[in-house]
Amino acid sequence: MIETLSMIGLIGGLSLLIFLTIRGMNVMIAGPLSALFVALMSDLALFPQLAEPGQADYVVSYMEGFSGFIFSWFPIFILGAIFGKVMEDCGAADSISHWIVGKLGLKHAVLAIVAACAVMTYGGVSLFVVAFSVYPMALSLFKQANLPRRFIPAALAFGSVTFTMTSAGSPEIQNVIPIKFLGTTLYSGWQVSIVVAVFMASFGFWWLRRMIAKAVANGECYDDRAGDPVIEHNRNLPNPFLSMLPLVLVLGVSFAFHDSLKQSALLIALTCGVISTILLNWKAFKNLEGALSAGTAGALIAIGNTAAVVGFGTVAKASPAFAVVVDAMTSLPGHELIGAAVAVSVIAGLTGSASGGQSIALPVLAPHYLELGVDPDALHRVVAISSGALDSLPHNGYVVTTIRAICGEKHKDAYGPLAVLTVIVPVLGVIMAIGLFMI
Repeated sequence: MIETLSMIGLIGGLSLLIFLTIRGMNVMIAGPLSALFVALMSDLALFPQLAEPGQADYVVSYMEGFSGFIFSWFPIFILGAIFGKVMEDCGAADSISHWIVGKLGLKHAVLAIVAACAVMTYGGVSLFVVAFSVYPMALSLFKQANLPRRFIPAALAFGSVTFTMTSAGSPEIQNVIPIKFLGTTLYSGWQVSIVVAVFMASFGFWWLRRMIAKAVANGECYDDRAGDPVIEHNRNLPNPFLSMLPLVLVLGVSFAFHDSLKQSALLIALTCGVISTILLNWKAFKNLEGALSAGTAGALIAIGNTAAVVGFGTVAKASPAFAVVVDAMTSLPGHELIGAAVAVSVIAGLTGSASGGQSIALPVLAPHYLELGVDPDALHRVVAISSGALDSLPHNGYVVTTIRAICGEKHKDAYGPLAVLTVIVPVLGVIMAIGLFMI
């Protein structure tokens, strides 16, 4: 009986979180409220004082997830947001965007954004930092090209969390986690990975351009908003190549120290990026102190939103129903690669995290499938790609942060295009990968 009620609570809580998020409710309210529904339906104690020894409770479970995420990511969020703001305030972002327009033309503005995100992601820069860093340039390019800005989150996400995040060689955590359980490498299944990545990149970009073109044909255009950075056409912008130097520095330092320092390499890289931007453009700043303050404030909102969703996932994992779902998903009949893809995708969707889906499923899946003789390289690549599909549901922390905190959009306007590129395209990619491995 309790498992049935808990399952209703798990599905209902997830549905409530998605519904409230799309409706525009502050996720700092929607997250704990939805988690409370899960806890009540799962008969979890609300407070630690009411819990039996060793029993999970709502408050502690939620706050462990919430505070744990902030503990792990706070410095990177702060530095990433400040880096984006100083690039914006000194004109470096505008300088880069003007140079791109001059070289490629406005018709390739979207390609430039996707490519910038792809290069930084594949170079090991955190997905959140990529969004913070590239957004000022994306805003400038969309304004010059007069494109509807609600597609900016889709462009940022497509370049960051699809064909680069889970491809062979990527240093992102979604490509690293399987190594521990399968004894593989970052380059496992690279032949299939190349084919799938090319398909996802080309098909996804075609779809993105098609969606934007249709919106423009329907009369949509760029809309100026209060608080947007002002592009001063008579302003002497910094040299575009010097403006790119901090971005290159972040990418290079992050890549150079990734193997030895892991996530901490980003702290060094972003510090170098912020300092180099300030030193190279000292006289070009309009309000450096204001940029630092705005970056800090934006980071606090962004990390709070993401942590609120992570807290929900922690409560969901503590419910009896979650254990039932994991057991069912990791015991699916049929071909092992299909079972692994479905299991990781579903668990990633429930937790709103690609890495979470892998970390929960692989300890069970890996030993079982390896004993059956499944190729570990094929399993690695299928698990990596499938983790980046259903994780991008509306409640995903990266999705919430990118749409709301960074781009200032509403889910009802921006999530549709983002979902097409970060859910449907990766699902097609994992189907292709499984087919190729089976051949």
